Amino acid sequence: MSAFSVKRRRILSLWLPRLPTDRIKRRRSRSAGSREDDIAEQISGERPCIVVAKQNNALQIYALDQAASRLGLDVGLPLANARAICPDVKVYDADEAADAQTLNAIADWCDRFTPLVALDAPHGLLLDITGCAHLFGGEAALLQTLCDALTRQDFAVSAAIAGTSVCARVMTRHVHGRIVEEGEEAESVKPLPVSALGADEAITRGLRRAGLKTIGEVAARARHEIAARFGAEFTALLEQALGQGDAPINPRKPLPDYIVEKRFADPVATDAVIAASLSRLAGTLVAAMEKQGKGARRLEAGFFRTDGIVRTIVVDTGQPVTKAETIDRLFRERLDSLADPLDPGFGFDLVRLSASRTEIVVQQQRDLDAHVRHNDELAALIDRIAARIGGRRVAVYLPQDTHVPERASLPVPAQHHLAAAALATWPARTEGEPPLRPLRLFERPEPIEVLFAEVPDKPPKHFKWRRAAHTIVRAEGPERIAMEWWRASEAMPTRDYFRVEDEAGMRFWLYRDGLYGEIEKDGKAVPPAWFVHGLFA
Repeated sequence: MSAFSVKRRRILSLWLPRLPTDRIKRRRSRSAGSREDDIAEQISGERPCIVVAKQNNALQIYALDQAASRLGLDVGLPLANARAICPDVKVYDADEAADAQTLNAIADWCDRFTPLVALDAPHGLLLDITGCAHLFGGEAALLQTLCDALTRQDFAVSAAIAGTSVCARVMTRHVHGRIVEEGEEAESVKPLPVSALGADEAITRGLRRAGLKTIGEVAARARHEIAARFGAEFTALLEQALGQGDAPINPRKPLPDYIVEKRFADPVATDAVIAASLSRLAGTLVAAMEKQGKGARRLEAGFFRTDGIVRTIVVDTGQPVTKAETIDRLFRERLDSLADPLDPGFGFDLVRLSASRTEIVVQQQRDLDAHVRHNDELAALIDRIAARIGGRRVAVYLPQDTHVPERASLPVPAQHHLAAAALATWPARTEGEPPLRPLRLFERPEPIEVLFAEVPDKPPKHFKWRRAAHTIVRAEGPERIAMEWWRASEAMPTRDYFRVEDEAGMRFWLYRDGLYGEIEKDGKAVPPAWFVHGLFA
């Protein structure tokens, strides 16, 4: 016997069979305009509710609530038949996008149990609880806690735990609350119908025609017979349901490098307590990273409300952060600048801080090297500004190997490219000479009105821009730039750039878009257009 025993995975499957109708009822209960309708509905009794979608060129029931189910309605029933059975049924159109958004919100809430949460579309989730069930009192207690919490949030829920995701999913659809121990997968699923496997409808119909109505009857057949008739994919699905094979789940989010959290017996709602908790978590996180010589480049703070709503705040840094005070200051900056303030509602019962991206910290001499100290201060300043206004709004420019003016520099986030910007080499400027190009260009070249210009390559004498007329008294150029034909899907005209100055001393960077006689329309040559691309200081 091996000295080390390998513990198999444990998967919790969560199924919300009435997610569309539960979502609609939750929305209506939170709206303030339907109070009179709700009172009338309570007096007359609960009206059944169904969600319909167009399938096979007909409106069919896509989801239904418990009241509609008690009346004999079922998924797939045509709407006309449903109205015949229950004339006063309430009908809503399916909204798969809203359902997916609700499912993602529930998945965010399930992150409190495990960071490995995968979507099992359209109305299910898969949680990898391997090694973490004991934190909640065992698998049975974890299952009960999760289901009770979702029930309090007005969701109909079914859940099961097994060694494979397929087995857990099969049990969830037919036996709520079942915990399948390791090695008992085959015995657990054998009595269930073949439709529980969730295979293609054509395969399920073919199995029934062959007299194979339960999973056990299918499992009794030789694997090569099943594979020859129904394909290798269905055979693999069957083996996973029986616990004889496995496939990993696909979590929505990558697993963070480090996670620390604080759970509260009583929900907290005051800013002071939340800030103090976040500060203590920052110290714990830094201590954990310090043991392995790492610093955080991306930090995420998750605030879990008692009503199931989760708010996540993300902070990026330009250099690996190794101080709790820095983390605390960055999150204070971020929280103070939120357009949508952090609303605790009835309180947070869990605050989590994670480092989703870390790097090894390279030790440098900082006491005597002023350059290193200056870079640290600059990086810290950029981090604080980015925490307030967003990382994409703090940019540096990198030179590009091109002659086209609007492509000559590339704006990139300063947090991630500060070192590259410091080492970048720009074209040298001739000392004592004015710049050849403006420091900043217009986002889009603006057209100007030119009455006439000397042919073939002279600047205009007068032009009108933004309803103001300008007379040119000095001009330099042209600087001819041919477009990069290998990057464009269609031919681009050659540009002639001019540096000009008007009678008021304003200096413009103009260009003629095309050479004379180069542009044709309806077989006739047309004069090229003129644009102003930027202003000199």
